[in-house]
Amino acid sequence: MVDKIKYISIYKEEVNNKIEFITSTKRGDSGQTRLLSGEKLSKSNARIEVCGNLDESNAALGLAKTFTKNPQILKIISTIQGELVLLRVELSSTSRRANVNRIELENVSQLERWINKLQKKAPVSSSLVKPGVNSASAALDFACSVIRRTERSMVVLLEMGQPGRAEVLKYINRLGCLLHILARCAEKSP
Repeated sequence: MVDKIKYISIYKEEVNNKIEFITSTKRGDSGQTRLLSGEKLSKSNARIEVCGNLDESNAALGLAKTFTKNPQILKIISTIQGELVLLRVELSSTSRRANVNRIELENVSQLERWINKLQKKAPVSSSLVKPGVNSASAALDFACSVIRRTERSMVVLLEMGQPGRAEVLKYINRLGCLLHILARCAEKSP
């Protein structure tokens, strides 16, 4: 009989910068987890909270992707999901290796270009949004709210004195704006 394998989010860093997902080690049963760089932390640690929020943000974007047929929105979501994985890896390690791919100012600039372009198609209203015009826009509004929570948890981490790069917080801030605008675009063209 084949044993059932439980898959959980445990990462192992390899020499060639690839991340390998491994099966359950049961090491987290005591409420502790390890960063990619090896440090052991409580699962209530602010860094772990940020990583969990990034995972949830990525999942919310995956949900939004299933509801849209708009090729422009699909392309943007797919790009963002890849970038959120980079952020997750960076924040899951205290190692500052220079050769690791990570979010840079060019990624922030790309979000700003999308924002400027999309605002012409779907200008943002000054009134509050009532999500639910359609499934795609509602899922994008949900993803936006999760990204905003992710941003707040990153600020907590920085205020606690944890080192962080300015590009990361700028990226998440712009991403919240972009998702809000994408949701407005999805209202017009899901």
